[in-house]
Amino acid sequence: MTVLELPPDALVLLIGAAGCGKSTLAARLFGPDEILSSDAFRAAVSGDPADQSATREAFRRLHTVLDSRLAAGELTVVDATNVQGWARRPLLAAAARHGRPTVGIVLALPLDLTLERNAGRSGTRVPDAAVRRQDAALRRSLPVLPKEGFAAVATLAAPGQVDGFRVQRRRA
Repeated sequence: MTVLELPPDALVLLIGAAGCGKSTLAARLFGPDEILSSDAFRAAVSGDPADQSATREAFRRLHTVLDSRLAAGELTVVDATNVQGWARRPLLAAAARHGRPTVGIVLALPLDLTLERNAGRSGTRVPDAAVRRQDAALRRSLPVLPKEGFAAVATLAAPGQVDGFRVQRRRA
């Protein structure tokens, strides 16, 4: 079992391809009030969590809420793929502006498992080609994540690691 210690005012970025289990992990480890889900923001904008045309406005809203939470020193989890550097940079910059540490939780599961899980999703299923692109971007990001300004990065590469993963909240 791996236990990651979290500062009480941290920004936590979940990083992984669609279907890998980020939302499931977030729901197990964090309260619903702590999670900013890109799918939930897309649903708020368009009524459909899979509507990619709503992404720009969804992330504008997500970043607005994120900024408020970081300013207040509230633990905040961003549940989005975050597999590309350009997607992580503004999140890391927001945390830095507010003097908050950023922690990455990476789900780098085998591609075949991620594709299988994505295929079994009810409702929102991402095209396999998109999942493959996200997985490739994730693999390219793995060596650079420690250099991007994270206080800590936990990489989970097998289902057993995900199942045994826990967070412990450090007291203020």
